[in-house]
Amino acid sequence: MKLAVRTMISLMLAFAPGLAGAQGLDPGDKTVIFTPDDPDMALATAKARSRLDEFLALSEAPPPGTDTFKLKVKVRDGHVTEHFWVIPFSRTGAGFVGILANQPEGVHNVVLGQAIEFTRDDISDWGYRSGGRQVGSFTVCVMFKKMSKEEADAMREQYGFDC
Repeated sequence: MKLAVRTMISLMLAFAPGLAGAQGLDPGDKTVIFTPDDPDMALATAKARSRLDEFLALSEAPPPGTDTFKLKVKVRDGHVTEHFWVIPFSRTGAGFVGILANQPEGVHNVVLGQAIEFTRDDISDWGYRSGGRQVGSFTVCVMFKKMSKEEADAMREQYGFDC
């Protein structure tokens, strides 16, 4: 089992440099800071977690016209927590493994393109594309409220968000 996970991680790392850009994520995206008790972000995370099983089942047997299945995962480094998109990801015996698709700013124990292991409890959001439009990504919709209208509109248009 460990050999299979190591092999998968090695393959994922081999393809990691092209994945962040290929999946429509910009490693240079601006970080948006939220307090741990932000009510809108807590609601978005709760909504994502309540539908996580539905998303995971869909990601294992993607219907035609869907792609870019991703999970948003929290990473802790001491007292600092930061959330990252992980693309691609897969289940393991103990949880999940995937490639970090964003550049860390607050935590220093991970790097862009690194394979990380995480559990279901670390997942704060999920998303995928269907017909060129984003499905899920509930926390991103909350982030738009903290951006300028122009910036949020540009992201909605470029990445296909309907929120």
